[in-house]
Amino acid sequence: MKLPKTILVPTDFSPNAEQALDYAVALAAKLDAKVHVLNVIGAPMLGAELGLVVTQSMIDDLLRDNRAALDKAIAARVGKAAFGPAHLEVGDVRSVIERVRSELGADLIVMGTQGRRGVKRLLLGSVAESVARTAACPVLLVREAAS
Repeated sequence: MKLPKTILVPTDFSPNAEQALDYAVALAAKLDAKVHVLNVIGAPMLGAELGLVVTQSMIDDLLRDNRAALDKAIAARVGKAAFGPAHLEVGDVRSVIERVRSELGADLIVMGTQGRRGVKRLLLGSVAESVARTAACPVLLVREAAS
């Protein structure tokens, strides 16, 4: 078994995703691995599913804000582990995660999960669960901390 050297951390900037990033950073430091942080702006975020009119200016603002959030998340952890370039993508979240994983040759994905149950899980689905089922590498899911 080969220990991971390239860790992909998809984030939506939620508290769960921040926990997953902290976990990945601590793990990377112990394994001498590199962390790549990814944010995907999905079609629902752009209003496509709701039929909303989305202007280029709105998309540009969203891209700018998410780039700033990515840079801030990494800056807060600099010196704790090695980081590769941050990735900001637009598209289907699940597909983009797998494509970026493949491009990087990532051998581990670390991501947060909301721990939804019942009807919420049925209606909203789970990106984390889908990635864990279909990824071509191990996926470590970091559950929401108990309040």
